[in-house]
Order: sequence, then C-alpha cells, then structure tokens
Amino acid sequence: MKVKKLLTRILSITVLTAMLGTEVFAIQQEMTVPNQYPAKYTPQYIKQITPGYKDIGKDEVFYVALDMLKDTEGMFSRNAILGNNLSQKPVKIEFRDLGQINQDYATFDALGWKKGKNLYIYINKKHKDAPAGAIAALLAHEALHQDEFNSLAEETYAWTMEAFVWNEIVKLYPESNQEEHSLVKRENTLKRLLEKGNFTNKYIKKAVLSNSGYKGLPSYSPGFDNL
Repeated sequence: MKVKKLLTRILSITVLTAMLGTEVFAIQQEMTVPNQYPAKYTPQYIKQITPGYKDIGKDEVFYVALDMLKDTEGMFSRNAILGNNLSQKPVKIEFRDLGQINQDYATFDALGWKKGKNLYIYINKKHKDAPAGAIAALLAHEALHQDEFNSLAEETYAWTMEAFVWNEIVKLYPESNQEEHSLVKRENTLKRLLEKGNFTNKYIKKAVLSNSGYKGLPSYSPGFDNL
C-alpha cells in the first residue's frame, strides 16, 4: 500500500514538473521571439546568427534587424554598421532617452553619433517594441551618418535610403507593417513620399528642406555634394 502511494506521488510530481516545464518553455519562447520578429527568427535561428552581430550591442532585436537588411538596398548600411565605415570598427547601437543627450533631441527617432573615433547609433527608447523590420529601415538611414558633418543632401539621401529599404522589407516580411507603432507610421509616410515621387527623392527632398529639425544645416557635406 505504501509503495502504491509512493508511486502515485512520484507520478503526480512528474506530471506537474512536465506541465511547469512546458509553461516555462512557452514563456521563454514568448520572451525570446516577440511578435516584433518575422516567424523565421526562432530562438535557434537567432542563436545561430548572434556571433556575427554581438559586437554592435546587447539587444537581439538589432541582430534581427541587421539580418533582415541582407539582400536589400540596405546592405551598404548593414556592412557599415558591422565595421566597413570610416572608423573601421563596428557601430555601437543602443536604445536611449535622447532627451538626456540634449533636450532638442527628445522627440527624434534616432541619432547617428561620433564620439572620438567611435560611431554610435542611438534609437529612441520608445521604439523598443517596434517591429524589427522598421528598426532595420531606420538603421539603414542612420548608418550613413559616419562623421561629425551633416547636410540637407546627406539627410535627403538617408531618408531616401530608409524609404527604399522599408519598401523592400514590407514585401519580404509583410508582418512588419504593424501600423499601431509610431516607427511604422514614420516608415509608411516615407514610403508614400517615395511612391508619390515615382521612386525618386522629389518629395522626400521637399520634406527634408521643410523639416525644422534641419534648420541651419548646410546644403552639402563630405560625400554628399548633390542635392
């Protein structure tokens, strides 16, 4: 009788452990692969690609975003972030409260920054839960800012790059187009401007020239001498 009770107890503990194990795995899956990632980016796949991206920062959403830039117009930006840039070192990427850098930047979506010989991309922390595809398009833009100089021509080129990349991302990964996110709204605005201009920078350039945040910028900067 005692043996029977003991076996029953062991069986109950085993079933409970299995149930808890399944629940923990499900929670881990949910935490590791939020809906901001396309379905192909499973925990196993992310683990596989991490070594190639870990030098750029600690947030795995950046690894996914950079991986999504493969075979798009954003390949140049991806390679620049990985080290093929003026500093010849990987660009460090972080989510930041941009207002702590300068209150004038509080509402910016991102900043390309140079400190000494190192390059950084700071993304507004409000975009932490944005789809990785939208972050990929934003990174394609910011990776073009590689020195302390900026200009209207450089911003026009960067915005146009961002629009082209987002246009490709939503074709490759349509689940990225989650319009409840403010960053996706930004990307769709740029995409519409690109389409309106028949895939030229005509209307994006007008938006840049009228942007109060770029007031006072010179027309041109090194590497960007055509507006």
